[in-house]
Amino acid sequence: MLGDEVSYGELDRRSDQVAQLLLDSGVRPGDRVGLYAHKSLELFVAMHGIMRAGAAFVPINPDSPAAYLTEILNTCDIRHLFAGRTTARAVAAAIGATGVELCVGIDPIDGDRRYLGWDDVWSLPAENPRVDVAADDLAYIMFTSGSTGRPKGIMHTHRSGLAYGEAAAEVYGFMPSDRLANHAPLNFDLCLLELWGGLVAGATVVIIPEAHGRLPASFSELLQDEAVTVVNAVPYALVQLLHRGALPERDLSAVRWVAFGGEVFPTKDLRALMRLLPDAGFVNVYGPAEVNGVTYHIVPTISDDEIAPIAIGRLYPGMRGMVVDADDRSVADGEVGELLIDSPTRMVGYWHAPELTSGCTYRRTHDGREELWHRTGDLVYRDESGLFQLVGRKDRMVKTRGHRVELDEVESALNSHPGVEQAAVFAVPDGEGSNQIEAAVILRREIVGVPPDDAALKKHVAAILPRYAVPREVSVVADLPRTSSGKADRVALATQRIDMPANGDGDDQFARTEL
Repeated sequence: MLGDEVSYGELDRRSDQVAQLLLDSGVRPGDRVGLYAHKSLELFVAMHGIMRAGAAFVPINPDSPAAYLTEILNTCDIRHLFAGRTTARAVAAAIGATGVELCVGIDPIDGDRRYLGWDDVWSLPAENPRVDVAADDLAYIMFTSGSTGRPKGIMHTHRSGLAYGEAAAEVYGFMPSDRLANHAPLNFDLCLLELWGGLVAGATVVIIPEAHGRLPASFSELLQDEAVTVVNAVPYALVQLLHRGALPERDLSAVRWVAFGGEVFPTKDLRALMRLLPDAGFVNVYGPAEVNGVTYHIVPTISDDEIAPIAIGRLYPGMRGMVVDADDRSVADGEVGELLIDSPTRMVGYWHAPELTSGCTYRRTHDGREELWHRTGDLVYRDESGLFQLVGRKDRMVKTRGHRVELDEVESALNSHPGVEQAAVFAVPDGEGSNQIEAAVILRREIVGVPPDDAALKKHVAAILPRYAVPREVSVVADLPRTSSGKADRVALATQRIDMPANGDGDDQFARTEL
């Protein structure tokens, strides 16, 4: 074990040990190495060691089922995996169907591959591995939901990560004396603010364990005890902190920045939190995982009668934005269009998905050179103050508690159940600035055995997708509302909240089953 903290000097030495282990185990530049564990100091050391070896780290949601783990390991041809005790069971269920040769961090499962504990790693020589890593080499792949029913692997380089870290450190004035709270898991792009920005500044990164991050009172206690100066979390977590975090009992005077992003922060809750932390600056950060950081907005004082959503603000240094109509023509300020971004923080593409990459790329020749812009899929307009205002999404991706979920991916999972004829998935506001995923399904007439109910259908989805993508409620209905073209009318479902007879008996209430 590394203990409770590690200095940058120790991080350098330990990263060398991990890098040398990987090189001796056959890792070559460009290889992918998996991270499937809950947060720990060892996991962060592994991340740096992987990059130092010239490989790319692939953070995998540690709460995802074995089937999801297997898919990512095989999709990326991962032969080296860092895991943890809490994920050992899923690894045992998945690893036999993969090409993994080395697994670090768990006890041996079989005799078909090599297993090492962390003590074994720290006993290795701390030599300086001689690997040339270029700025445009692959640094990491982050998987998020995909509209085809398969996860999308977003590829970032060392250049894009460094560019975001430098921009964030400049905007927020990060210093070596800062202490940045890492609340988001490694598989969620929100964590990159403190990981890259904090490292550029030589600041302390305080890892918030998942168990503490999910309990608002424990989270606020850690913020106090660790004298955190920068808090970065999804609005849902901050709303929970506001209402259940015992903030009046805490001394959070060290906090100078509260950053949030990933979804809309309810104005009334943001106003209340700002009043509890009057000495802190609050900043709304925006940017899809495909473009590390796009805009930021330092929130001014919010009046009592203000209810409008918070602006997403201005572009980070070194980035360009363009708002276009359906024909890719620039629109005037005040008009709504899709936001395109040209930035050194842009991804290089989606893993093994050239058509998907091409579909979200806008190419143009300007001043004699070709430019590549990322299509964010977000509808925005620029107001009279020059600030970007977010209107909504062009596609069917939603945010739920800070996670990106493609509703079509959830539909695909439901439709894969042998008893389902058709599924329609939609999102409804949860009243706390986020969304809840709900679904309606029509069952097949000929079903062998017991027809699936709400609980069985959610269990089916949970075996395919991460927990946050499982619908809160699944209604079995006789039919679905339809558009004039005969398609399922998901907008009507969302507005009516399944206001129709279910199972033909008039009971439209969902069974509330906890997974």
